[in-house]
Order: sequence, then C-alpha cells, then structure tokens
Amino acid sequence: MNRNFDGLMLGSIELFCRTAELASFTAAAVQAGVTQAAVSRSVSRLEARLGVQLFVRSTRSVRLTDKGRAYYEQCRQALGQLVEAERELTGDQVVPTGLVRMSLPTSYGHFRVLPILARFKASYPQIELEVQLSNQNVDLVADGMDLAIRARNPPDSGLIARKIEDAELVVVGSPAYLKRKGRPKSPDELGRHDCIQFERPRTGQAIPWLLRADGTEVEIETRGSLRITDDVLGLSTAARSGAGLAQTYRFIVVDDLASGRLVEVMRQFGGTSRPFSILYPAHRHMPHRVRVLIEFLLERLRPAGSPRV
Repeated sequence: MNRNFDGLMLGSIELFCRTAELASFTAAAVQAGVTQAAVSRSVSRLEARLGVQLFVRSTRSVRLTDKGRAYYEQCRQALGQLVEAERELTGDQVVPTGLVRMSLPTSYGHFRVLPILARFKASYPQIELEVQLSNQNVDLVADGMDLAIRARNPPDSGLIARKIEDAELVVVGSPAYLKRKGRPKSPDELGRHDCIQFERPRTGQAIPWLLRADGTEVEIETRGSLRITDDVLGLSTAARSGAGLAQTYRFIVVDDLASGRLVEVMRQFGGTSRPFSILYPAHRHMPHRVRVLIEFLLERLRPAGSPRV
C-alpha cells in the first residue's frame, strides 16, 4: 500500500462515518464520547488529507456531498470488514451482528424473499436488513450492496453467482377474457389474442414468450395493445382485469390459479423457466452476517432435492 493509516487516521474515519450516519457533529460527539470540536477537527483533517469536501455544513445540520457519500460507503464497508476480521480471529462471532443490504427484483422480493425474512430475523435477531426492491441492475460495490438476486446474471466477472432456482413460467388469462376470446390450444393461435407485453425498460423491446415444443424451448413473438414496463407484477394485475393473456412466473399467480381468478392455458406447451441467482462480489471479504443470510436464502428458496452449487 502507498499510504500508511495510523490509529489517528482510522479514528478520523470512524468519526466521519458516525457523523454521516447521524447527520450531526453534536450527535456523533455524544455517541463517541468526545467533544463536538474534536469531531469537527477530525473531519476537517480528513478532508484536508483527501483534498475534497465531505460535508455541506449549515448552522443546524450537516449533509454529505456526492463525493462524501461515495467515500462513506467505501469506509463503512472497510470498517465493517475490519470488525469482522477481528471477530473471526478472536472467535467472537457466535452471534452474527450488523447490517446487510440487498437488492431484490420486485416480483421475487414480494413473493419469494420478503415472506421468509421474519424467520431469518427470528434466528438472527442482531442482524439488521435493508432491502432495495428494484428491477434495475445495481453496481454492488458502488451502491454499497452486500448481495443481489437477479433473474439474469450481469456480464461482470467480478461477481459470484449462486443459482437459487428455476422459476417456472405460465400463460394465464381471466375467465371473462377466455369466455370472450376463447382458449388458445397452441402457440399458432396466439396471433388472434391480446397478449400483454412486458418491455425491457432500456430498449423498449417486448420480451418474447418462452414455450416448449417437441421438448425444446422456443421463443414466441406475441402481439398486444397493452405494454407493461419495469414491474412484472403489472402482468398479472392486467390479466386479472381481463385485458388479455400474460406470461408470468407461477409463484406470482399461484393463489390466483387456486382461486379461479386466473386460468392457466396451453399447459402442454409449458415447463419453461428462468433462473434466479444470488450475486455478490468475488473480491470482497464476506462478513459472517452476509454468509448466514446467503445460506438461509439458498436453503429456504431452493426446491427440495436440488443440488447445492
């Protein structure tokens, strides 16, 4: 390393992080058991060393600058790794503690992950969870995320992907729609149906439907006057209203199918799926709290009998 970080500098970084989290020099001083002037001097010393302004100061509060926010995320992770390393060396890691931040797709988060987090919290009450529900790809390091779950692995060699499951796709419609337009029996008949489109937000292109014919998965281009973007949950909502047919994940509509609000069609052409995986940085030391969450998710979400990878 080109720079040596002595205890004084590490102390300044710790006080900077406390100030960023509490948005107050006074509150950071009280929590650290030092004077407000000591906190202010430490932050000023850090800004001078870095050559950047970390906070915008006013008479009543302080807030991070853009560069300060980026620096805080890196410092928070680094300090957390130091604490984890010390705990592992001393054996003080019987009960994992601390914050885990994860990013989940909206549909998978609502229907698969959020319903089981209460059980995780019961087993690990000292772990705090922060969940971001978003369908956009995230930069785990830049955004300060410990892990993400995605349906498609981004082309990033710096990430490790551990597959959770293959989520089955189904084609559904409401009883009212099927009574009005008839029930399709093959992919060739989809051309005369209103097929609700799901578009990729960045390209605006509709995602083809995946169906199975003669044992092979094939992509089917469909047509429709209703397009949904960004949130997959809109497909099932629109289908329930009678707007048309939709292809979505079975885990989203399992209750609708059981109640009769939606009806599965062309089941003989089904059996297709898309994989969901847990992603995390390959180069980062993994804290114990992150490791136990990953193992919990793999254990709870994988179908019975699936191999561990």
